Amino acid sequence: MDTPLRKEQDTPLRGVRPNIVQSIRAFRVPELQEAALALGQHFLYANLSQAQSKQDVLDMIAQQFTFPTHFGKNFDALYDCMTDPLHKSGPQPGFIVVLEQVPAHAKFDKEAREQLLDVFRETADYWGDRKIPFRCFYSFP
Repeated sequence: MDTPLRKEQDTPLRGVRPNIVQSIRAFRVPELQEAALALGQHFLYANLSQAQSKQDVLDMIAQQFTFPTHFGKNFDALYDCMTDPLHKSGPQPGFIVVLEQVPAHAKFDKEAREQLLDVFRETADYWGDRKIPFRCFYSFP
């Protein structure tokens, strides 16, 4: 019988902590999507290559993650959408999140990038406290 741990060993995620935010490095998006499918976990993907500002980043994440229309479009609201409603909707199998091409320029500087990644780190901690895997992978242009 396949246990969640055994299934995980058969994916590219073997050796990757269950609650982490890290550079996508050696992973490819299709591999991560296949791993999410094999593990029965949610796969959330956002391509941010066209984003120029914090507002663009939040708009694109909201659109590509299909957040509700009342999404507040700030980092606190992003955290809330990644945690509370999902937790209230029942047991969760886990999450694999990809933030591709996070902007790296003057209008979305290092501080803004760190704030964005901090939201996902806090989200990973939130789910980790509930023993739910939450892995977020990101890339810069």
